[in-house]
Order: sequence, then structure tokens, then C-alpha cells
Amino acid sequence: MNSATLASLAAYFVLMLAIGLYAWRKSTGDSEGYLLAGRNLPPSVAALSAGASDMSGWLLLGLPGALYAAGLVEAWIGIGLFLGALANWVIVAPRLREQTERIGNALTIPQFLANRFPERGTALRVTSAIIIVVFFTVYTAAGLVGGGKLFETAFAGILPNTMFSDYMLGILITAGIVLAYTMIGGFLAVSLTDFVQGLIMMFALIIMPLVVMFGPGGSAGGSLQEVPVEGFLNLTQGLTAIGFISAVTWGLGYFGQPHIIVRFMAIDKVKNVPRAAAFGMGWMGIALVGSIGLGIAGRAYVERNGLVIDDPETIFIVLAQLLFHPAVTGFLYAALLAAIMSTISSQLLVSSSSLTEDFYRLFLRRNASEREAVNVSRVAVALVAVAAIVLASDPNSEVLGLVANAWAGFGAAFGPLILLALLWHGEEGYGMTGTGAVAGLVTGAGVVAAWIALGWNQTFLGGPGLYEIVPGFAAAMLAIIVVSKATQKRPLTA
Repeated sequence: MNSATLASLAAYFVLMLAIGLYAWRKSTGDSEGYLLAGRNLPPSVAALSAGASDMSGWLLLGLPGALYAAGLVEAWIGIGLFLGALANWVIVAPRLREQTERIGNALTIPQFLANRFPERGTALRVTSAIIIVVFFTVYTAAGLVGGGKLFETAFAGILPNTMFSDYMLGILITAGIVLAYTMIGGFLAVSLTDFVQGLIMMFALIIMPLVVMFGPGGSAGGSLQEVPVEGFLNLTQGLTAIGFISAVTWGLGYFGQPHIIVRFMAIDKVKNVPRAAAFGMGWMGIALVGSIGLGIAGRAYVERNGLVIDDPETIFIVLAQLLFHPAVTGFLYAALLAAIMSTISSQLLVSSSSLTEDFYRLFLRRNASEREAVNVSRVAVALVAVAAIVLASDPNSEVLGLVANAWAGFGAAFGPLILLALLWHGEEGYGMTGTGAVAGLVTGAGVVAAWIALGWNQTFLGGPGLYEIVPGFAAAMLAIIVVSKATQKRPLTA
């Protein structure tokens, strides 16, 4: 490990902590400041924060690894995500920003649901908060796995000898830095660091595939056809109907991701949502194309040069070591950590907000002061992080698998609920009901958990597995509609 590489990483860590201190001075005086930055994020910051917190280490590890192993057919996941994100900005963002402030000035998604359906407010807050904390602990663990893989692969034999393996030490370092700036600076720190991290990720995903393809001594440009995987560059090679549905329906998950849609609640003005959408979708398009190019070109480079990659999800790390000046390698490692940390920090903050606002202030200290609530949120951040560290301690964990499970859980539980809560008001007595909302939450999360437990996401009806978000989303949507119809309080007629 070159000193220039370490210097690049150290500079990145210092920058993240400095942003945390800045945010602490600006916006942590009350719960709205700590949890939503006072609803005053500029469109560009909100957009890149949403994008960076969305993509995580999956963008630089999971997706390139899938394309490296199977070829261009795995790009359907990215296509589905892009379409889902676009629909999320168009349908959910403006309505959620307006309604969360107008209907009780909600600071969390559970609060908004409780304000929207006051007859089942407590049940909605508790149920949704439980789902958020459980699935975000798994999701956070996925990010920490990425940090562990980075340190295990890039710093093998270099890190000081401790009681921990390189993998576990990487998890602890990653978690420690994220905890520091998240606990100190709250939502503003998370959003500003996400903005910076999003820019770093985008530049890395532009640079890496171009250097792999056309850089001196490492050209893979003429060897793409030489990859010994049948139909490696074919977008439909081996694609079944179930496989296609499982890939593109990743986009459904966007409607129900609390760490993403909470950014919509913090945009400074409703009229600025289209500008934020333009920033966000532009960033996402560049990032996804870069990630896909990295997986494809990376496999071609490996085959051409006779390399052996044991774990496809480490292709970004391996290429960063082989092809770049040590200082640039440090920048690329920082990009990977940026992808990981941006998502972890968002997830920790949303989890802590639910524990504070939807448990502590709801059941234990209804009259807690703003300062007390902020301090409890900081403690909650640490508790969720500790649980995620325990889950991530298995070095055989796969980033894409963990992300897929958590993404499906949120998408199925909250996706139909958020969409219908924003869109289905109806005439008096005829809209969506609180009982229907609770039914949707429980059904979506339950079907996803059952589908995973039965292994039907791996093998379904004797063929390839069906992604669990599909049955979960459909079942939750049906449950909300059926139960709402059955429990509507129709006005008396004369």
C-alpha cells in the first residue's frame, strides 16, 4: 500500500468529519433540523443525496460483479431501477413534499402515515417503525459487508495486527467514520456528505471503464468478444420471462424506500422538485452506465490478462490496484467508501428517527424536549449500527443478496402504501382507510419474508426464482384495496 493511497483515503475521512462538524453547528438544535435539515435542502443536494443514499456499495460492487459473472443480461436490473426512480420523482416526490408538511408537518414516514390515517395512527407508526428498523439493520449490514471486502482485498497484509481480521477491521473502520459524522451532524451532515460522495462516485464510474477499455497497457477494447461466456454481450441471453420480471421489478422498490423518499420531504420548495429530478436522473444515468461498463470491460480485461478473480464483487477493487497511480487508487477507494457510507448514514438516520419519534416520544417520553429527542436519536444511531456490525460479521455475505432482500422488504411493505396514501383520497368516506394501510404494511413485509424463507426467490415452480418484491408488492396492493373497500365509512344518505 503506497503512502499516496493512504493520504487520499485520509483526506476523504477528514473531509467527511469536517462536513459533520459544519452540520452540527448549523442544524442540530431541534428534531426538524436534526432529522430533516429544516426542510431547506437545495434541489441539487437533495437529488444527489437521494441518488448516493440509494445506490450504496451495490453500484460499485454488486452490479459490476453480476455483469462480470453473467454478462449484459444483468443490465436489466439497472434499466428497471432507472425507470422506477424516474417514476418515483414524478409521482411521489412533489406529492410527498407537499402533503408531509401540510398534514401535521411529519418528520418521518411513520408520522406521515399516522397523520394521514389518524384512526389507526398508533398501529401504523409502530408497525412501520418495526419494519424500518428490522430491514434497515439488514440493509446497513450489506453496506458494512462492502467496507469489509474493500479492506480485506485492498489492504491484505498491510493493516496492523489486531484481534480482528482485515475484513472485520474494515467493517469497524467504516462504521466508526459513518457514526461520527451522522451522530454529530444529523440529516444535514448526511445530505452534504452524500452530495460530495455522489460526485466522487460519478467521477470514478466515468474514469474506471474508460481506463480499462482504452488505457495504456490495459486495453480491453478488442477483447470483449473473447469472454468465454455464451452471449456475454447479449441483453437477452438466457433470459426467461420470470428472470426478466425479477430484474425490471427492482424499480418497484423505489416507492417504498424510506431513506430515499425522506429526501423528497426535505427539498426546500415543492416547485423545485422538477429541478431536483433532473439532477438526480442525470446522475443516476451516468452512474448506471459506468457500473455496467465496469463489469463488462472488467471481465474482458481479466480474461485477456489471465487473471483470477475469486469474488466477482471485488472487480472494482482489483482494477483500482492494477491500473492506476497510487494517489488515484486512493481516490477510487474513497469512491467505493463513499458509495457505502452514503447509504449507511442515511439508513442509520432513518432508523434512529423511527426509534426516537415513533417509539421513544410516542410511548416513553411524550413531552421530551427537542434537545433530549436529538440526543436519543444519536444513541439510536449507535444501537442500530452495532446490530448491523454483528450481522455483517460473516465474511461470506454477498452485497447484492443482502441488498435485494432489504430492498424487496421495503418496496413491498411501503411502496403500495405510499402510492395509494398520496393518490387515493377519494370522496368523503370512500378513500383508503387506516385499516387498509395496516393490512398493506403487514401483508407486504410478511409475503416477502415468507417468499425468502421458502426459497422461492431462488427456485420457483421448478425454474429460476421469482424476486420476492413481485408477490409482496402485488399482495400488499391487493390487501390495501380490499380491506379499505371493506372498512370505508360511507356517509349516510337521506
